[in-house]
Amino acid sequence: MADLLRKPRGTNGKVHDITPANAGWGYVGFGLYRLTAGQSAAEATGEREAILVLVEGKARITAGGQDMGEMGERMDVFEKTPPHCLYVPDGSDWSAVATTDCTLAICTAPGKGNHPVRRLGPEGITLTQRGTGANTRFINNIAMEALDVADSLLVTEVFTPQGNWSSYPSHRHDEDDFPRMTYLEETYYMRTNPAQGFAIQRVYTEDGALDETMSVKNHDVTLVPKGHHPCGAPYGYELYYLNVMAGPRRNWRFQNDPDHDWIYRRDNPQA
Repeated sequence: MADLLRKPRGTNGKVHDITPANAGWGYVGFGLYRLTAGQSAAEATGEREAILVLVEGKARITAGGQDMGEMGERMDVFEKTPPHCLYVPDGSDWSAVATTDCTLAICTAPGKGNHPVRRLGPEGITLTQRGTGANTRFINNIAMEALDVADSLLVTEVFTPQGNWSSYPSHRHDEDDFPRMTYLEETYYMRTNPAQGFAIQRVYTEDGALDETMSVKNHDVTLVPKGHHPCGAPYGYELYYLNVMAGPRRNWRFQNDPDHDWIYRRDNPQA
């Protein structure tokens, strides 16, 4: 069985530390700090760029020698308000001191030194509906390719209502064949509402060589090294996830599973 489901290591401090080395791939890293008021965290970026996402709560943040002040606004991720985020380039560092209980995500990928420290959101981030029917979900785009704010990172938030599906119809982005498709590794940081809930994610290739179905719970992270990766929220539970993607080029191009592409074509007759 592939090691695609990562459980948090506790409830305080750095509870996730996913690196290319322990993920078995080349680009995406993901860390998660759960801090109580007064606790701190700090890291040097080295050869990697980072986007810090205040998933919930507030913290005073310094990056690259700049005091960014107190960042964060929403106290519960399911408020669905735009997140406060910060881009930190490679060859730099950052530190955070929690001013309330907070959840701080650290999204990383190879950096090239092309972008300065920069706030991302909440201005300019608008919750946007995608899909229709039971495939409806809501997106907060933090750093997708339309915004030239990073060298490698693509980062977005997705809210999936109870009973709905997301990352669906099944699609993959595991070949470096631009513009048809781009190779992008991906992590999902999952939250459920209410917190005791669960969601389902399947990661599979069309030839069946990889086919894993996972029950994910609050604060779990899933890895998508290749293949299709739909997920579903059971009745009674909302699903949130923070997506981090990166690969050889900062473009998101994917192909739907041929078996299920008819759903996309039916719902998007103009495409």
